[in-house]
Amino acid sequence: MFADRHDAGVRLAERLAGLVTEKNVVVLGLPRGGVAVAFEVAQALGAPLDVIVVRKLGVPFQPELGFGAVGEGGVRVISPGVVRMAHVTEEQIAAAEKRERAEVLARARRFRGDRAPVELAGRTVLIVDDGIATGGTARAACLVARERGAARVILAVPVGAPDTIASLRADADEVICLETPADLWAIGVWYADFTQTTDEQVLALLRRATAARAAEGGDP
Repeated sequence: MFADRHDAGVRLAERLAGLVTEKNVVVLGLPRGGVAVAFEVAQALGAPLDVIVVRKLGVPFQPELGFGAVGEGGVRVISPGVVRMAHVTEEQIAAAEKRERAEVLARARRFRGDRAPVELAGRTVLIVDDGIATGGTARAACLVARERGAARVILAVPVGAPDTIASLRADADEVICLETPADLWAIGVWYADFTQTTDEQVLALLRRATAARAAEGGDP
């Protein structure tokens, strides 16, 4: 169990320190909770931090169950198995996609403002979240990074479902997960404090990361 996202980020950074030795690394956190974990990783690696905005497409009668995800740049991931199991209709898929694409745009503006996304072309991109259950948003994030020209994509999380983590190795060049409990239940079960991260906290962490890079003379 992790004390909180700060603790998870510190422990994830310790694992990554010996594995990620490239200098041309950028860390991307999935808002909101993933950014709190990613901040600790970026600080430890001396790498720039940015958000990568993706949104889960939830089953109408059980929104926490994702049947897919959408992300920046028009990325779309659908899980046919979940669609069949939950009997999600084409109309429901279209409605969820329209709603969540609008949210992707709104969140990108909210977290970046007028600032352009950190350049990913030719770089090693480290995608960080606070945990992975079904993997839809993580898969979409990997696709977004690929489409933006990432040379290498590493997915790193504190905890995840074993089968999902294994399946994501087809989407990322490397997947790092500290804990893969057989009975995941829910991500929050593995944190003593899993209080929801707010937009204001995400913005504050991004500002701190940018200031730290500037003080070190590094690129944003």
